[in-house]
Amino acid sequence: MIRRLLIAALLSVPLAACQTAQQPVATMDDDNWYVGSIPDQPHNIPLVDRRKMDAKYARQTVEYKGPEKPGSIVVDIDERMLYLVQPEGKAIRYGVGVGKQGFSWRGIASVGRKGVWPNWSPTKTMVGIRPDLPRYLEAGLDNPLGARALYLHQNGADTLFRIHGTNEPWSIGEQVSSGCVRMLNEDVADLYERVPVGTTVYVKRNGRYRV
Repeated sequence: MIRRLLIAALLSVPLAACQTAQQPVATMDDDNWYVGSIPDQPHNIPLVDRRKMDAKYARQTVEYKGPEKPGSIVVDIDERMLYLVQPEGKAIRYGVGVGKQGFSWRGIASVGRKGVWPNWSPTKTMVGIRPDLPRYLEAGLDNPLGARALYLHQNGADTLFRIHGTNEPWSIGEQVSSGCVRMLNEDVADLYERVPVGTTVYVKRNGRYRV
């Protein structure tokens, strides 16, 4: 019942912050997308069957010619790709899901904090519209933020946008969220280990991250 309330609210509330829409329960429970798990605490991370995905969204090291410094994160909304810039003109590239048309955010931020299997709470706006929503959702496989979350800040303030895991692997490469950047749980866990708090994040659309 709680999951159904959460789904209905996230699909209906047009917020400019990260409120990750979920698919119907029948789709979300499709075990055919998974081929095992990666040991993790306090939950194991489901391992996605990559054969069901376009190969271009697989995590891989690629050539990178952008001006950003090594260690920076660059999210290209149009490409549906996230780049972790490396030395010597390289980057680790991950496929991502991005915000629906009209919800995608762009700009320069930093990783203000990081969360392992984070909990989720609706915003005050969501509660005002849907007072029947749970005020708190424990970390777990059904939690919209997945296994890890990077919280994006500007000038020391939380933007309410996140780079986070998803339990909807079919959404990678799509415009589905209400602004946040989704990654496979196994990919966001990999990224989490590679970047510290304070990492600069560039989110660009139409080739630009300057608003």
